[in-house]
Amino acid sequence: MTRNNSRDRALKTYRLASLISLLVITPLGFASKLYRGPLDLWFNNYAGGLLYEIFWILLIVLFWPKASPLRVSLGVFLVTCFLECLQLWHPPFLEAIRSTFMGRALLGTTFIWWDFPYYIIGCTLGWLWLLYVKRQVRRNILG
Repeated sequence: MTRNNSRDRALKTYRLASLISLLVITPLGFASKLYRGPLDLWFNNYAGGLLYEIFWILLIVLFWPKASPLRVSLGVFLVTCFLECLQLWHPPFLEAIRSTFMGRALLGTTFIWWDFPYYIIGCTLGWLWLLYVKRQVRRNILG
């Protein structure tokens, strides 16, 4: 196999791993928002934040697999911090978006300082997961 074919195969495998990870993380994220039971407040408010960060990291890498995992993770963290601060603003057009489940899930409704540590943890876990996947792909395909 030529070097270019190996790289193409590695890129496709990395994207497939990102897609599979997304297929796992996405329902977990929605489930965390709907969960009722022990520690439901933590799952609804904070576990969802962790998974939200990982979701966006994986989605970006799925479409731009050559992007640096660190840059993607930092970018997602910065955008999410912006969105968190946007929750302090309540113009009618944002309130209309937030009135839907998807709007609440994507934009949030209430500014909470305690979300920031979970964003950091989520971005760190997403970054570490991508590093692990890349390492496995390199080891198995590129040798």
